[in-house]
Amino acid sequence: MPAGSPAAWASRCCRRKRPGAIRCRRSVCGKKSMREDVLNFTDADVAGCLEWGELVDALDDAFKRGAESPPRPHFDIEVPGEPNGNLLLMPAWVAGRHIGLKTVTVFPGNAARNEPSVNAQYLLFSAATGAIVAVFEGGVLTVRRTAAASALASRYLSRADARRLLIVGTGRLSSNLASAHASVRTFEEIVIWGRDAEKARKIAGKLADEGLPARPAGELRAEVEAADIISCCTLARAPIIKGEWLKPGAHLDLVGAFTPQMREADEAALMRSRVFVDTFEGALSESGELVHALNSGALARGDIQASLFELTRGEHSGREGLSDITLFKSVGCSLEDLAAAELCVARSASRSRDATAAV
Repeated sequence: MPAGSPAAWASRCCRRKRPGAIRCRRSVCGKKSMREDVLNFTDADVAGCLEWGELVDALDDAFKRGAESPPRPHFDIEVPGEPNGNLLLMPAWVAGRHIGLKTVTVFPGNAARNEPSVNAQYLLFSAATGAIVAVFEGGVLTVRRTAAASALASRYLSRADARRLLIVGTGRLSSNLASAHASVRTFEEIVIWGRDAEKARKIAGKLADEGLPARPAGELRAEVEAADIISCCTLARAPIIKGEWLKPGAHLDLVGAFTPQMREADEAALMRSRVFVDTFEGALSESGELVHALNSGALARGDIQASLFELTRGEHSGREGLSDITLFKSVGCSLEDLAAAELCVARSASRSRDATAAV
């Protein structure tokens, strides 16, 4: 690295704190920076900031308030000898508050290498000046806001007396979904199912160590038939949940299928359910279950009851009867990332004030 290069200047004049500031006394051109402190959050920092109850409430407030959230560009990336990867760019902003931008890569082939299938980074800017406020490792931010959105939907759609939760999938989202759902319902049993039984056993053990009543699953059909809430977080391309297995009063949470080529539940599941989505725009174009059912005529656009915007604003009542089967389809929304990032910054500022007051 040349001694006079911009990168060398940045290396000499910036130092990191955790979670804290990249503090730069001069810009790379030698002039005073527009902003001295840029917060830097690792995945561990984000996990420490985003407590489930607070995060679910923050998403509730964000959907009530709304934000500018343009359609996200979605690029297919060829990976020789493996399933294609995906690149997503997700911007969102609220006037006078913040602008956020997340970049996400999803590479299903990583599972065979015991590496995360999803990787992400997040940038938060001031919507008043455009100055950067914070930089985040995006992995934990993504899985926590995704799980919290499912918990938020469950608050409106699952039965209040739901006692048995089934998690279908053993990826990074699995334990997060269990913990998030447990923040809005009191479970007597949390069951983990996966094609790899050993992974399911390890996740169940981790959750049990955290005080949750978790165990590995038995046969999938029997577990679905017994469950009050089924939360799916797989990369399945063919349905693994059959509608005929769902009992009256069940709530089905579908998180994993985020392209038209992916499906976690069959058409019968949608036809038996009152269907809700995180956002209409995203779900109708990206959800494999909905795209397939709408194209086949198994489902009509009017059969989709409401989005999280209508649910949180009281414009739709959500669950109406104890025997209703409800289904929530999530493909992710940049508004959720923005709310989670703002909550991290607020929690960090609050802790800094508390630390200063204690000195």
